[in-house]
Amino acid sequence: MSAPSIPSAPADLELIAHLKSRLQYAELRIRVLEERLRLMQIEKYGAGGEKLSQAQMQLFELAPVVSEMIEEAESEHAPVHGPTKRSTKHPGRRELPANLPRVERILPCTPDQRLCTRCGRETVVIGYEESSQLDVEPAKYFVLVTKREKRACRSCEELGVFSAPLPPRIIEKCLASDRIVIDTVVSKYCNHMPLHRQSVILQRDLGLKVSRATLDGWVLKVGELLIPMVVAMRRELISGSYIQADETPVDVQTREGRGQNHQAYLWQYSRPGGIVVFDFRLGRGRDGPKRFLGQFEGILQTDGYAAYDQIGGPRMVHAACWAHARRQFFETVQLNPRDPVATPIVAQMDELFAVDADARRKALTTAARRIRRQETARPLLDDIRSKIEAAQSVALPSSALSKACQYALTLWKKLTRFLEYPELELSTNLAENSMRPVALGRKNWMHIGSPLAGPKVAAIFSVVESCRRLKVPVHGYFSTILPGLADLPIRCLPNLTPAAWVARHP
Repeated sequence: MSAPSIPSAPADLELIAHLKSRLQYAELRIRVLEERLRLMQIEKYGAGGEKLSQAQMQLFELAPVVSEMIEEAESEHAPVHGPTKRSTKHPGRRELPANLPRVERILPCTPDQRLCTRCGRETVVIGYEESSQLDVEPAKYFVLVTKREKRACRSCEELGVFSAPLPPRIIEKCLASDRIVIDTVVSKYCNHMPLHRQSVILQRDLGLKVSRATLDGWVLKVGELLIPMVVAMRRELISGSYIQADETPVDVQTREGRGQNHQAYLWQYSRPGGIVVFDFRLGRGRDGPKRFLGQFEGILQTDGYAAYDQIGGPRMVHAACWAHARRQFFETVQLNPRDPVATPIVAQMDELFAVDADARRKALTTAARRIRRQETARPLLDDIRSKIEAAQSVALPSSALSKACQYALTLWKKLTRFLEYPELELSTNLAENSMRPVALGRKNWMHIGSPLAGPKVAAIFSVVESCRRLKVPVHGYFSTILPGLADLPIRCLPNLTPAAWVARHP
């Protein structure tokens, strides 16, 4: 058998080189597609947490103290976590809140216990065995009948009849009281209960048929009343020096006849530990944040979305989010839990969060926090960048690792702003947490009824979420400000915002 001939013609060599190139490209593409498929499976079926396991940290020889700091930092900052087990001692029976009213129920002894088993005489009460349980009275609906005094002078009939003035109401001549209207709004936007379900409950429990359209009218009226309030909240937010922003999609019914909802967006702007303002827009374009922020010249912290560029005043400072940068690398770790390139990068990013967690635990001042970051975080950043640059040189094009490196290096200047501005948080997780009610609501009430309803829904979300952040009771706040709000002059509204409420009710 003769040996195979070795091609020597230039055309044959060129064909072989071409086929090798095609084969290499096909192999790379298969690896990238397998990676994408694996990420989709992890997203659908995998755990929701973004925490490195103890085994991964031990694999890269992280010190136990650092590991504990990382766990604490992640528990404070990561938006989603899986369940964790801790071997802590049971704290024992909890005490019920002292501010709750107490209703006593005395259980007498049985007739047999009232008589002494030896002498037959009646026993006397010497004390009580006491126990406490949390109890509830079901909601009690009733018809509130308001009778206004009518007075007249018998001697001066020409003066006519005088009636007692009605107290201000949220919706004049409404069949429902203010408390029912407020409860409807809170049930939908705090408890995520659709109006249809509320309508069914009223008919089931009371035999009272209140249509979803009627409930919707109450909710939209409240949203309309709150729009000027949210304008005052926006001014309050813009007057500060630090804003976090993010956006989330929400479906809107339109009359375009396409047979499907339009995807609009709720843009969220907030101050960490302060108020939250939602802005409804039909699109995700730049003009949404551009109009909202105007000439704002403070710090704007966002993810890497390009719509936030080229907006605000000329001196506005753009900052990025380390949680988003970390998430990109964590996806690579999910593909390969023992990845020798991405795992150390994620671990060092966790150390950055641990530095801030330690500063927060020690209640450091802004000046002390700046010094701590310069001493501890800056060397970490240099090491993280060198590792990312090294990883980029070996990563496959279009792979998860390559995209993570590109994302971090592109935003590096924005990611390191926190060294210059100690008030800046490392992540926008607080902003993401503020949008969880929207995500929960989408799964229940599904969509917004019309583009005109969008700003009203955004106004309700703004007030409800601001109250949650500032620990203001929503029912009490609405009961105080909503009645008569339509008749108040605009200049009074800044004194009624949730932040102003906290200042008056510390």
